This record gives sequence, C-alpha cells and structure tokens, in this order.
Amino acid sequence: MQGEPIVILLVGDDPSHAEIVMRNFKDSRIANRVIHVSDGQEALDYLYRRDAYSQPDSSPRPGVVLLDLRLPKIDGLEVLKTVKEDSNLKNIPVVVLTTSNAETDIAKAYNNCANSYLVKPVDFQQFSKLLEAIGFYWLAWNQHPSI
Repeated sequence: MQGEPIVILLVGDDPSHAEIVMRNFKDSRIANRVIHVSDGQEALDYLYRRDAYSQPDSSPRPGVVLLDLRLPKIDGLEVLKTVKEDSNLKNIPVVVLTTSNAETDIAKAYNNCANSYLVKPVDFQQFSKLLEAIGFYWLAWNQHPSI
C-alpha cells in the first residue's frame, strides 16, 4: 500500500462483527485505523464532527465507510443518503456490509449511491476472506482523491 494509511469508519451495532473486522484487518496486516461506531446517529455525529467527535484530531475524515443497514437510531440507508447528498462527504466511498441480501435493500443502497454492496457470509472463514478482499481492494488497490 502506498501513502498514509486511511481511516476506516466501521458502522455496525454488532460488537462481535466489529471485533472480527478489526482482528481480520490486523491479521491481514492492513495497517489502517478502524473507528467503530454502533449506530447511525453516532456515524453522522462522527462524520459531521458533532458532540464527542467535535475535534478534528480525534475524528479524522475516513477514507472509507463500512456501513451496516440495520442500525439503531438512524437506519443505514438514511446514513448513506445523508452522506451522499452532502458535498463535503459524498466522495467518501461507502461500502454497505450487511447480512441482508434482499433485492429491495440492494436497489435502495445503489439508488442512494453506495459504492459497493457486500453481504456478510455466515461462515467465519468466508467472512474473513471477504474482509481480506475488502482490505486489499478498498485500502490498497483502489485509487481515490485526497479528501
């Protein structure tokens, strides 16, 4: 990977999934900082630097958002829509990482400008392989403008 590691904003309410993501990135030697928030409101607070995230030094702009759809407080699709409608945030890649393979969810995500839609496999080994692929694609191989 070239340049500075980017910040990954992981938005999901399942702490065990968050731990698996963080552990897998570490095991794959993907040297990026992962910031985990557990609901849609907290994700927007982080992105808009509100409340506990008001200091830019402690809430750096993420280079990619991994977003679950089923979130407390504010739904993931609403978070996605808000991000993609904001001229200051819309260039941040948002990867939907969810358990839903419902065609309506996929269509809604892409209609709201999701950069990718990935379904979490139930099998731990397959989930780990998916995370490794995410890491290499979005964090090492994909080219993106400086944010």
